[in-house]
Amino acid sequence: MESRVISGVTVRGVVLPPKPAARLNGNCMLPVVRLRDAGNLIWGRQLRPAVLLEASPTTVPISMVAKREGLQPCHAAASSPAEGGDSAGEAKVGFLKKYPALVTGFFFFMWYFLNVIFNIINKKIYNYFPYPYFVSVIHLFVGVIYCLLSWTVGLPKRAPMDSTLLKLLIPVAVCHAIGHVTSNVSFAAVAVSFTHTIKALEPFFNAAASQFILGQQIPFALWLSLAPVVIGVSMASLTELSFNWLGFISAMISNISFTYRSIYSKKAMTDMDSTNLYAYISIIALIVCIPPAVILEGPQLMKYGFNDAIAKVGLTKFITDLFWVGMFYHLYNQLATNTLERVAPLTHAVGNVLKRVFVIGFSIIVFGNKISLQTGIGTSTAIAGVALYSFIKAKMEEEKRQKKSV
Repeated sequence: MESRVISGVTVRGVVLPPKPAARLNGNCMLPVVRLRDAGNLIWGRQLRPAVLLEASPTTVPISMVAKREGLQPCHAAASSPAEGGDSAGEAKVGFLKKYPALVTGFFFFMWYFLNVIFNIINKKIYNYFPYPYFVSVIHLFVGVIYCLLSWTVGLPKRAPMDSTLLKLLIPVAVCHAIGHVTSNVSFAAVAVSFTHTIKALEPFFNAAASQFILGQQIPFALWLSLAPVVIGVSMASLTELSFNWLGFISAMISNISFTYRSIYSKKAMTDMDSTNLYAYISIIALIVCIPPAVILEGPQLMKYGFNDAIAKVGLTKFITDLFWVGMFYHLYNQLATNTLERVAPLTHAVGNVLKRVFVIGFSIIVFGNKISLQTGIGTSTAIAGVALYSFIKAKMEEEKRQKKSV
């Protein structure tokens, strides 16, 4: 059939050019025409305002013009501010990105929830299985298995490890292992609420280590804010019904160990993400914790420890409790790290204080621990002191950051 050519036509005195051949644009066919000093215009779109077009010599076969009606414009290319392209983009924004505050709040809630559940299950295990060294190994063992499985499926992808990084992480992991074991010894010996009250002294040890070991000058206001912490812990200790020296000294050793962990962590700053870093620290800490557990508790466990626990609660519950306490321990620590990465230092400080309040409150309710009025006042004073210290320290860090950015 003979190919005919459509010439330009005149509408109300305005010369319209012939419709050109369709051009391939991505995965769609877009017929376009050339505008004088105005780029390209997509066919089939309303012109707002009217544009005077210059006749073009381009011609097109009539068969191609007949197919124009069947062509679908490419949405990405066709969107424009006049036609709501921006609003369409906003509609595609996910819920998580649109409401970051809700996501952060959910992280905080899960961190507190997992921490409370861990403390409750942990203390219930010690009521029928008082072997904190072995239970500490189980905590880390379950976490390490979780990390290895996560690496296997690539969530996250395992970061490489070399001898230099290993030397930096070993001191951190050793302090983490000692702090973890001594915390569990204290949990087994005294009430959960009392252990957390003693551990409220951790900021005091951090400040002392910063001043006398790292040589950093601690402002007088920061030292002054720690006075209520020391006074409150002393008041609570004097009248705590579950007080014993093993629980008290173990909690104090835990404070010192975690203080040194913080010091070594600063020296071991790397570009590795927190998830991989915590996984490697858990593996090393597990290796450190196994020998004392075998030496100190191994003979008792083989003689009567396991049999007594199974006789009291049954084999299924015993294994289930150990598995879940390990899972909750690892998940709350991992989630705490992920949560604190999302917030400012001041929010971080407030979050840590509220976490301790939640744990102490729920442990008293669940286990029905009786506390004297003096113990309650002392605990409240210590927590208030930690809050004041955290607030002042966070403010100082923020001021330093602002000065550096100027």
